[in-house]
Amino acid sequence: MPAVSGIDKGNGRVYPGYLTPFVAITCIVAAMGGLIFGYDIGISGGVTSMPSFLKSFFPSVYEKQQANSSANQYCQYNSESLTLFTSSLYLAALIASLVASSVTRKFGRKWSMLFGGVLFLAGALINGLAQGVWMLISVPLYLSEMAPSKYRGALNIGFQLSITVGILVANVLNFFFAKIKGGWGWRLSLGGAMVPALIITVGSVFLPDTPNSMIERGQHDEARKQLRKVRGVNDVDGEFNDLVAASEASKQVEHPWRNLLRRKYRPHLTMAVLIPFFQQFTGINVIMFYAPVLFDTIGFGNDASLMSAVITGLVNVSATFVSICSVDKWGRRRLFLEGGAQMLICQAVIAACIGYKFGVDGNPGELPKWYAFVVVIFICIYVAAFAWSWGPLGWLVPSEIFPLEIRSAAQSVNVSVNMAFTFLVAQVFLNMLCHLKFGLFIFFAFFVVLMTIFIHFFLPETKGIPIEEMGQVWKNHWFWSRYVGQDDFLANGGLEMHKEETAVNNV
Repeated sequence: MPAVSGIDKGNGRVYPGYLTPFVAITCIVAAMGGLIFGYDIGISGGVTSMPSFLKSFFPSVYEKQQANSSANQYCQYNSESLTLFTSSLYLAALIASLVASSVTRKFGRKWSMLFGGVLFLAGALINGLAQGVWMLISVPLYLSEMAPSKYRGALNIGFQLSITVGILVANVLNFFFAKIKGGWGWRLSLGGAMVPALIITVGSVFLPDTPNSMIERGQHDEARKQLRKVRGVNDVDGEFNDLVAASEASKQVEHPWRNLLRRKYRPHLTMAVLIPFFQQFTGINVIMFYAPVLFDTIGFGNDASLMSAVITGLVNVSATFVSICSVDKWGRRRLFLEGGAQMLICQAVIAACIGYKFGVDGNPGELPKWYAFVVVIFICIYVAAFAWSWGPLGWLVPSEIFPLEIRSAAQSVNVSVNMAFTFLVAQVFLNMLCHLKFGLFIFFAFFVVLMTIFIHFFLPETKGIPIEEMGQVWKNHWFWSRYVGQDDFLANGGLEMHKEETAVNNV
């Protein structure tokens, strides 16, 4: 394989190395952590559209669904208890994410993933499916630290691909389990969460830890050996010294959480908050969470709604490959901007289609198949746009921009914000659908406009830049340079002095 090297726009520093089979296999196994999160997203929306499940746990919704098919379709699933069932996962994940950063910093990425897999497995046995947050904290950091900078985007997006596969598998299982006579198929759907939990738990046992994490915990000799193994070359002194210097500098930061509020970390904190916020307000979880419910609401039968969810799941997986193949070639910003424009157009068309046929009373009468088909087509185009832009990049970009000294804490903020607004959107969606009707899609389109403008003006391009040298992109940015100044310790000679001292000590 050809040698790969990082592109550092600041000082031209490059690191020799290869995309070794060891790294490729390791990143694939680690990315499987996304199966847990994806399966939860897909399974919850599916079981809530199964009549047997609704009859057992949400009889008021079941009765409203069965009583009168000519009633207001916008409101047939409106139930606070039903939305609390689907969104409780994210409330628990929000709480867990606040302590996860301390765990991953103290024990490393590998053991955090193993711990998360064990907790999730135990939770699946009692149907408490809220421990997937450990995967959200550890896996993106693990992939960004393990991958060569030239291929960091593609390998990191393997995590998002795993999420989409988990959603697709859940949708397929929901479709077939819903056909089981006796109405107990929903039990198999929920219990199936043990399978992805077993995969990541067993896989984590065999995963190596990242050199960054080893150095952070003082295991320098092991880290050097590991770095040689993952890069496929013996000459790793340059990268190793940079990692050690960055680690030494990070140890001077005694309180990572408190330091997040320092002026020089203003761009990092802004991205840690706004990127996950905007990711949830694209409206994607309205589609992926409640795809069967939504399709049933807009005129599909129960089986047809589950099949439509399978179709969107296939589109989601397929489009993620587009991002894998293009993110390190075209860059993050271009995918963000193109995806935003495509989602905006689709949301406008969907709102117009549903508004024209359903009006404000939610009674479409006989819905032609071709009309429903058009809605599905534009929903699929919308899902594709998200799957190669805001979906994977919402996890990739935060995981690669944080300096080591605040990395775990900042990633926890990123995940916490994501979980908080995922919970909020999931909790209020059905109520908003009932009151805003087709205007709900216009509501999310407004945020798509805002997020696209934000990316255009405030997110610098980060492709190909080693994560240890990422500070340079902020120092050169037209807006963020006022916060990350020339006198910053990590932005000028401080880090270089650490590198020189480390190099001398290692000779």
